[in-house]
Amino acid sequence: MTRNPEDSTHSASIGSQTAAAPGPGRNRPATIRLHNTLRGQKEIFAPHDPQRVTMYVCGPTVYNFVHIGNARPVVVFDVLYRLLSRHYPQVVYARNITDIDDKINAAAQAAGEPIRVLAERFAAAYREDMAALNALPPGVEPWATDHVPQMIMLARQLIERGHAYVADGHVLFHVPSLADYGKLSGRRRDEMIAGARVEVAPYKRDPADFVLWKPSTDSQPGWDSPWGFGRPGWHIECTAMIHTHLGRSIDIHGGGQDLIFPHHENEIAQGEGAYGGEYCRYWVHNGYVTVDGEKMSKSLGNFRTVRDLLQHYPGEVIRYALLAGHYRKPLDFSLGALDQARAALDRLYGSLLPYDDRPRRPHGADAQDIEAALADDLNTPLALARLHETAAALRKCTDPAEQEQLLETLRDGADLLGLLQQSPGQWRQHSVETDDAPSVERIEALIAARSDARAARDFTRADALRHELIALGVGIEDGAAGTTWHRLPVQVSE
Repeated sequence: MTRNPEDSTHSASIGSQTAAAPGPGRNRPATIRLHNTLRGQKEIFAPHDPQRVTMYVCGPTVYNFVHIGNARPVVVFDVLYRLLSRHYPQVVYARNITDIDDKINAAAQAAGEPIRVLAERFAAAYREDMAALNALPPGVEPWATDHVPQMIMLARQLIERGHAYVADGHVLFHVPSLADYGKLSGRRRDEMIAGARVEVAPYKRDPADFVLWKPSTDSQPGWDSPWGFGRPGWHIECTAMIHTHLGRSIDIHGGGQDLIFPHHENEIAQGEGAYGGEYCRYWVHNGYVTVDGEKMSKSLGNFRTVRDLLQHYPGEVIRYALLAGHYRKPLDFSLGALDQARAALDRLYGSLLPYDDRPRRPHGADAQDIEAALADDLNTPLALARLHETAAALRKCTDPAEQEQLLETLRDGADLLGLLQQSPGQWRQHSVETDDAPSVERIEALIAARSDARAARDFTRADALRHELIALGVGIEDGAAGTTWHRLPVQVSE
């Protein structure tokens, strides 16, 4: 029975409803390849049940606003969710909320407020920030505090199967009891102990053993258990929530590269130790976000929160910048990269502007080349390049039937990437600008004046107006549908 006065029950799904997938599976033949960390190679994706694909992604620990490094897996796996939903009739996408953590306890104490209040406030902020990045909500959002009974049951199962033991009020997983522990990270035993920064404790049978349950003081959150008043360790949370909502074995487990060891390694140990069989078929990990070659993290102090960046850039710009590099590689973040992303989106939206009032057809064209790039281990740089090729072809096209085909292809490909989700008119009006940036009205007035000069064959004035636009940081392109414009990347001080 829970003795934590701040315990609360949260719905396992967003807004007390199961969030809808981005569209029913089209059930067309699919060859999706994903790099599987477990085997260190790209593999053809073959789910346990083609009628119900399961994907779990590690979510935030809600004690502060998330930084841009935390947003990368959200955007990456949002694209994968969109892709899978094109091919399978049901994709169950779960992303957890960790609200049992010593950092949350410390933050709540420093703020002088209950843990529950702080956790719910930052969970709400997280959802808002991720929605601003055009990330679809997961279908299931389990909270750790709602699954403590399941964690206790999991720990008891591991004890009964000889993989865990009780010592000094703790329950610990005995690492030597699982012969293939370390198969995900491929680390040697000495590397595991050093990498996990293990606590040297006299009650441990082995230095690599990790905590499943630990005692709580009266001032700490805790629950009654067979081993006394305490709280769960970090690693057991995800295993228990996966078993509760997705099953004993899942198709895809995603997260950042930093979670491979010890967190995901320990998840495998718990899941396979308790239930046997395969815990997860495909492990997919994104690379770090770096600043000047160093990993972005709160501990290094070189991070920017998504909340802060949204005060200066539209969420779609941040999303584009996060997709500009391949997900498995480090992504070096800079404000200059965001300006380049904004300029790229200006060009894409500019291609759509002549068709702003054109409704979407119920069954538009499929962006097969863009989808093929994503099906090859989420190659978003190639997908973006093909998106721009389609936009360029649309700008030059004069045939109405071909224009319609290219328009729908562009829209379909953008949907897969979670881009171009507003009308071109909305984009131009709502795109965040710096204080000294020219207004949309001024840009369009200069373009109109240039068009008039060209019509009058006053090419000297037309060239002067082009140079004036460039000086204002605006590039233009003349096409069959008229002149489109985009903001040019600028040098920005960090």
